[in-house]
Amino acid sequence: MRSLDLNTLANAVAGDVAAIRTITRLDPAGGPGDKVFPPTYVKERNATTKYAMEQRRIDGREVSTVLLDSVASQANRLEEALLEGWRRRELSFPVVQVDFSKAPGLDDLEQITALQAPHRIADALLRDSVLGGIPFRHTNVGKDVTDARPTHATAMFKYCPTALIFGVWDSTGPKGGHGAKFQRCLVSEIVGIDVTTGVKTASRIDPAAIEKKAGPVFKHKDPSQDWTIDPKEAKLANGGKPVEFSRSGGEDKKGSPSAINHGNIAPSIDAAAGGVTMSHAVQTTVLSLGALRRLRFQTTCSGKRIPAEQRDAAETAARTALAALALAAVVYQRDQGYDLRSRSTLVAEEPLVFELVGRTGGEPVRFSLSRDKAAALLKDAEQRARKLGLGWDPTPVTLTPAPKLASLIRKSRELAASGEAEDKG
Repeated sequence: MRSLDLNTLANAVAGDVAAIRTITRLDPAGGPGDKVFPPTYVKERNATTKYAMEQRRIDGREVSTVLLDSVASQANRLEEALLEGWRRRELSFPVVQVDFSKAPGLDDLEQITALQAPHRIADALLRDSVLGGIPFRHTNVGKDVTDARPTHATAMFKYCPTALIFGVWDSTGPKGGHGAKFQRCLVSEIVGIDVTTGVKTASRIDPAAIEKKAGPVFKHKDPSQDWTIDPKEAKLANGGKPVEFSRSGGEDKKGSPSAINHGNIAPSIDAAAGGVTMSHAVQTTVLSLGALRRLRFQTTCSGKRIPAEQRDAAETAARTALAALALAAVVYQRDQGYDLRSRSTLVAEEPLVFELVGRTGGEPVRFSLSRDKAAALLKDAEQRARKLGLGWDPTPVTLTPAPKLASLIRKSRELAASGEAEDKG
């Protein structure tokens, strides 16, 4: 199978191709019939499980399916894959990051990039950081990104092109709900097909045979001691009553030895989150070229107006660079594998194949793309865009946390360590 090259990709972006997709069959790593565990959600209405179950119509019949990895979760994994390639210096593209390495007590955070922040370049971690002592939003970079919009996307392309691929809404910026909103161009999800739900069992035998009646257990007045069964050593509430021990979210165990992880757990069966068996899973990934074509680039990365006679070529080159970056994310994610969570490891049963889907349907054209070829494709696409004034600077824009942000993180850590994290509700 022919490898996808730059000219083919550029023609697809500029021409009659609606999307580039890849559909991959996945099976449990443990083999056919092995149980996998989907992500859990709060049960609503008449739901019988904590899983996102639904009926889908596949090959002319209704099939019971379950969501194994959502669009948002897949986006995070794709971004992580790009970040790995960037850190290995195999992929070159702009990155904005916050460097915590010199912040006392926070050096373990190292650098958090816009690829890791929940709201990407519009995230509060970046908003509450500084560049050269100036709050990010008030820097030239911050102002340019704030003013970017789909019809004038050069600044976002220059500083955070991944936001144009995975989408971003600057709803907490100075413009509030009217802040720039860029839709996702790359969408992926993993779904289990022909699903049957199971049950999960749990139990624990305490070798020390600590009984529930041995409590109540109190929070110790000395935080370093954690807990006590002596009321005289207990932390007192406002009314002078000893405070019963509980972990965050464990109100049902309050004061019990089980709150400090002692004692037996009676055997139980969980039918609401007991895993599933399935015939197979399917990952469907779609890069919308129509969404890319809605992005307009009025100026070069240096701020010069693009001449009218060069506009189409420049915009196609920029969109092609974004498409190459998106495809690199897909290829690199495939190399990372499908270890979604505990007891949910999948393996691909077929090679990675990209299909160019025409606007009017018909048989898609198929291409392969290896890791090395994806990196080379991205490099070639960026160089073509650079010749038209839309090149990238791979040197990261590095912010530092504002003192108030660093203090907030430290205080939160102190509360968590002392067991005084906020109560739910």
